[in-house]
Amino acid sequence: MTDSSSLRFATLGGGCFWCTEAVYRKLRGVDTVEPGYSGGTLENPTYEAVCSGATGHAEVIRIAWDPDEISFQTILDVFFSTHDPTTLNRQGNDVGSQYRSVVFYHDDEQREAAERTIDKLNSDSVFSDPVVTEVRPFEKFYPAEDYHHDYFARNPRQPYCNAIIPPKLRKLQVAFGRQLKVDGGA
Repeated sequence: MTDSSSLRFATLGGGCFWCTEAVYRKLRGVDTVEPGYSGGTLENPTYEAVCSGATGHAEVIRIAWDPDEISFQTILDVFFSTHDPTTLNRQGNDVGSQYRSVVFYHDDEQREAAERTIDKLNSDSVFSDPVVTEVRPFEKFYPAEDYHHDYFARNPRQPYCNAIIPPKLRKLQVAFGRQLKVDGGA
């Protein structure tokens, strides 16, 4: 584990937090990944409230990472490679603003990197549709309920997880294999 004083933080929403958490836990230099909620108006939201779409929150992950081991640009590259940033308020069959693609930036450096990455993805026509990922200032993070933490690791045979997460992990292995933890991640 890294000295906590040197860690940086990122807050990303790429659809279901079970999926994004499973991806980022595999990356070398990532210290912790925590599912939660950000970007809404209700204090201390519950999963049920967020799923209603009425709170304005997105399902997100808060990543603590060591900048000596992994760059924010790599974190962004993984983000844009492992979810669909071109669908507004949707990831596959998950529909609603809680599943939107969003980068909640913690400083100007993160904002600029996210905007630059989106501009490049669009100018290079990496996707057939334009990237609609929101780039918004980070305000508050609310941890998800305990049963959401390490969800895929604890429920790999759950039908949703089994259908959605393994393809993302295969894509991660192919595109970012050199960046993966030796033990495969927790």
